[in-house]
Amino acid sequence: MAAIEGFVDIIRDLVKNFKTNEEISSILKTQYGVLRGASVRSIKTICSKYNIRRSYVTPTEVVANEVAKAIGEVGTTYGRKMMTGYLRSKGIKAGETRVGKVLREENPNHQRRQVSKNLNPIPYQAAYFRHKMHIDQNEKLVMFGVTHVLARDGFSGKIVSHATMAVKNNLTIYEEVYKPAVKIYGIFDQVRVDHGKEFYLTLFMQEENADIRINQERTPYLQTSSKYNHTIERIWPEVNKRVNYPFKNAMIELVETEKISLDNNVHRYCMSTLLVSLCSIGVQRVVDAWNEHRIPGKGVPNEIASREAWAPVADPQRFPSKEVAAERYRARTGTTLKEFSHFARDPFPSPTERDAVQTAFNSSFPDLNQLCNSVCSGHFVPFQDALLKFIELTEQHS
Repeated sequence: MAAIEGFVDIIRDLVKNFKTNEEISSILKTQYGVLRGASVRSIKTICSKYNIRRSYVTPTEVVANEVAKAIGEVGTTYGRKMMTGYLRSKGIKAGETRVGKVLREENPNHQRRQVSKNLNPIPYQAAYFRHKMHIDQNEKLVMFGVTHVLARDGFSGKIVSHATMAVKNNLTIYEEVYKPAVKIYGIFDQVRVDHGKEFYLTLFMQEENADIRINQERTPYLQTSSKYNHTIERIWPEVNKRVNYPFKNAMIELVETEKISLDNNVHRYCMSTLLVSLCSIGVQRVVDAWNEHRIPGKGVPNEIASREAWAPVADPQRFPSKEVAAERYRARTGTTLKEFSHFARDPFPSPTERDAVQTAFNSSFPDLNQLCNSVCSGHFVPFQDALLKFIELTEQHS
């Protein structure tokens, strides 16, 4: 033990950084050359002798700094529960009470709340994880070339997959929403959607693979009106408030000042391309926060889902590429699904011009996260300048 007496300050710093005794022992041996006397038992003895203790609570000043940083990223609409979930998704553990106190100090307007009256008179029951998958689309930004699609597990409340696209499309929804969820968590006993035609390929593949479900007695999918798909509808107010409405306000300013035109193909192409990238960042943040926040009377979605044993699909041929799946659909039904759905025509004569515009734009605006942060925080000018620059570069190369 005497060999590590001279490393007390180093041990104290490692303990403050939440290193375990095993990790401290390994660090002393590998980084400081202490080959003898650096056992786990010796570390414990040193900590006891010099009263070195661990604190499993994130210091308040650290929480305050992280909350201030998070507000700069996602804006001021996150309450204490969603903010706690967002911090947990980034590895910062703090209680809701402490986060709420910091929010009130950081943002005096935090207490102003809109009273939620999302009453649900319709009985709903999901017995286990992967019992029901709810899929729905959000088209609040459809006039600007943005559509979101989310898939949520009915039992845990966990958002199991999502995608943001220019125009809703059967092949894209299957490839980027349904297929990833099934490959990670396994097939769900039932998929629930509305009556939209954009889910035809997803429902077809769900029915094709109905034989590997846990509950064979349940119908593989169910189409209902949106008001009966209420489990997934609950997510959209969170996405609208934190992503869609800020970006929509920024775009409306540009339209009203006639800086962009919704009838101009280049403008449509540029706004959709940039908005899809930025909104994807915003939606990912909402998803991360949602899956880590506590649902009253239920728990944290990620924790609920992790209690269940997942059985991911082992055979990739069960869920092939979107092109192969679409061909199976055509062979079975005699109907051809639209392979691509465009919000605007590609204005570039060749990939070379497209790459040149992308390179020039990236040199002026290298961090899309910062553009997303500014819009979510109510500062629209950086994003608006970026879009106008993108349009200018595109017009020069088209």
